[in-house]
Amino acid sequence: MSSEYPMPSLGAGMVDGTIVGWYVAPGPVVRRGEVVGLVDTEKGAIEIEVWEDAEVLEVLAPPGTKVPVGEPLLRLGTVGEGGDETVPADAPEPDDAPVPTVAPGPDDAPEPVEPVAAAPSPPKAAVPSTGTEEAGPPSTSPAPPPTSGPAFEDAGGTVPPVGRRRVSPAARKRAAEHGIALSSLRGSGPGGAITLADVEAAERSTGESPPDAHRRVTPVARQAAEVLGVDLDRLEGTGPGGAVSRRDVEAAAESPGGDEEERHRAMRRAIAAAMTRSKQEIPHYYLATSVAVDVTLDWLAAVNRDRAPAERILPIAMYLKAVASALKKFPEFNGFWEDGAFRPGEGIHTGLAISLRRGGLVVPAIHDVDERSPEEIGAAVVDVVGRARTGKLRGSEVSDATITVTSMGDRGVETVYGVIHPPQVAIVGFGRVVERPWAEGGMLGVRRVLRVTLSADHRASDGHRGGLFLAQVAEFLQNPEVS
Repeated sequence: MSSEYPMPSLGAGMVDGTIVGWYVAPGPVVRRGEVVGLVDTEKGAIEIEVWEDAEVLEVLAPPGTKVPVGEPLLRLGTVGEGGDETVPADAPEPDDAPVPTVAPGPDDAPEPVEPVAAAPSPPKAAVPSTGTEEAGPPSTSPAPPPTSGPAFEDAGGTVPPVGRRRVSPAARKRAAEHGIALSSLRGSGPGGAITLADVEAAERSTGESPPDAHRRVTPVARQAAEVLGVDLDRLEGTGPGGAVSRRDVEAAAESPGGDEEERHRAMRRAIAAAMTRSKQEIPHYYLATSVAVDVTLDWLAAVNRDRAPAERILPIAMYLKAVASALKKFPEFNGFWEDGAFRPGEGIHTGLAISLRRGGLVVPAIHDVDERSPEEIGAAVVDVVGRARTGKLRGSEVSDATITVTSMGDRGVETVYGVIHPPQVAIVGFGRVVERPWAEGGMLGVRRVLRVTLSADHRASDGHRGGLFLAQVAEFLQNPEVS
């Protein structure tokens, strides 16, 4: 039994996305939560995950295709439908084994396979084996494109199947280091695998100064250029031997340019569409309370005193934990308004509004906040903020937040009233901590005060419950040791 995997909605206002590349091909089994591809949206590059174990039967949307939300991307089948997972008898030995395509690794590290371009080189034509051929010297000329056969049909006659090419890890690393295009090589190893000897032969044939087609660009830099819309031909590489690195691409993206300006305008349009829909469709109501947070800040100072900077708990972790604590008692603020009714969220997945360096924002989710310690929440925040600002978020992180939290931080304003992110039903705002006169028990003093706000959907809740919700948030912040 097969099913189609559609283009998911990765945030309010999104109407389509452009496929950057796939990490899977027809044949292999993918597991629940595995990243299978990369899609470019108005808010940056988002990794696409699968939601259940399945076998990839067909890639329906080649790289470079703009796909509307809801249109099919892949055709998936139950495990075993497309054949078993046994290794063929002519598979290369470990040193020459093909490596499956995976998500991008660290900066400037060679990727396991070349990312699929929108117009890839044609696959190698199959040559029937007679059992008597002798391996000749490796050729650096590309094989003629096929016009029929399984390999061509698997790709719909437009792109070669992803991840089928056999390349040894040593050969791939050497090709990446020396700017050798693997698509230009014909393998002499078992089953046509490209070996280290094939790459070295290509090096000798190209000489010391490779032509433009073999320009040295790290795989990560090439993918970043596709996502950020940077023309590699206009860049001067600062890496070893003049190689273009990811940092070169990001520096070029930071400079003014038509492509980046258009991306920024597209993001503003998406935000405008989502917020306009929110204000037109959602009957907002607003509440606010002031909380003395000396106890929380003193507790954080004590906990962080002997920790390295990278291990310290951030105030935002306590804010997220406080919201999660309140949501367990007031679940009507944790979920979605859909089809005229409230649908509770499956877990407490708190979306965190993150501003991007070039403007705009994204709201990735921190999953299962109620089940995490403040230390774990703080580490998750640092991780997701870093990936949000480098375009490495996953689809689940930008599509399944059950409530949103926005925090102004130390440099923000004292009070922030958020606009609900549809189809969610609430957003909680935290302002800047300020010193204020504070009367308590008949005594007047100075306290560090935090302004907490709630914007909620009147269809799903009312002001009385909203007030109790904020009181619960305040209760947690005044008793952080219970976390």
